[in-house]
Amino acid sequence: MDQETLARLRARYGDARPGEVFDPHFAEIARAQFAEGGRRRWPFEGPATLLDAPLDESAAQKPDLGGLDLALIGVPMDLGVTNRAGARLGPRAVRAVERIGPYEPVLDLVPLSRGRIADIGDVPMPTRYALERCHEAIEAFVARVHGAGARPLLVGGDHSITLPVLRALGRDRPLGLVHIDAHADTAGMQEGTKFHHGGPFREAVLAGVLDPARTIQIGIRGGAGWLWEFSYDAGMTVIPMHEVERLGIPAVIARAREVVGDGPAYLSFDIDALDPAFAPGTGTPEAGGLTTREAIALLRGLAGLDIVAGDVVEVAPQYDPTTVTAQAGAQMLFQILCLMVLAPSWRPRAGAGPGR
Repeated sequence: MDQETLARLRARYGDARPGEVFDPHFAEIARAQFAEGGRRRWPFEGPATLLDAPLDESAAQKPDLGGLDLALIGVPMDLGVTNRAGARLGPRAVRAVERIGPYEPVLDLVPLSRGRIADIGDVPMPTRYALERCHEAIEAFVARVHGAGARPLLVGGDHSITLPVLRALGRDRPLGLVHIDAHADTAGMQEGTKFHHGGPFREAVLAGVLDPARTIQIGIRGGAGWLWEFSYDAGMTVIPMHEVERLGIPAVIARAREVVGDGPAYLSFDIDALDPAFAPGTGTPEAGGLTTREAIALLRGLAGLDIVAGDVVEVAPQYDPTTVTAQAGAQMLFQILCLMVLAPSWRPRAGAGPGR
């Protein structure tokens, strides 16, 4: 070993204090992670929160949402499932993931430092028995967040929760959509109701809050293709999983950017977009899906789109014995957070957040 190099390294790092980082860029990140005295908060210390963001449940009761720029919100409701129940426990499982972020190396970003961002708890549900009343509560809650000037990023819950969220956000202008899923979720009436997790995007289009021409659905597969007629008839762009495989992730990214364009858009990630090998803990698994690495690359490639809100849904932890699904769900949530703070329309109201 070169002795001059060894001497230089010993002089700089031999007695370095905890949290001492010399590169100015990484030192700024480190300062947000280490308290006075060089102690770093343990990942399993304190209350579990989404993406380890600060917890501020009181913000939901304040007219201005406590000045938050972005609210992380749990939606523990799965009354709309058609197969295995359990996604009501998804927010709790994602909160329990201990090590996500804080730094996104490809995007060179610490998203929690880009504004005032907090976990404000769960949408309070009025009943465990009536889906429509829960949807009303979700819509009202998200409308209040939106009206206060904050942007919502949610964890479900089943995919039916996205309909009331879109109703709350798309009232003034229909949103575009990047929808990553095994299922297109544009089915119609089933067993006497059209409000279920297989149909939120049909209902959002019919409600005038989702623009189908600016909607792309990625990773669709399985034997229920006859249910997705509405996607094609409405003018949505559908890239089934076999086409994702043929085209490759870079081409899918390019198509998504073309479809969504410059306008405001929502990003909805159903965890069953991933192959069950990577996400067994979900209610309607479909073999042959994305790998976790492919999904992360896909989301990173959307940086610069005007993603104003989003969700991760259908994590069902009782089918997830190794927590791999919750780990993937938390990682997708982190990537969507990165996209939201990189959106062209992102305007933090009160400067940088704590970046914890």
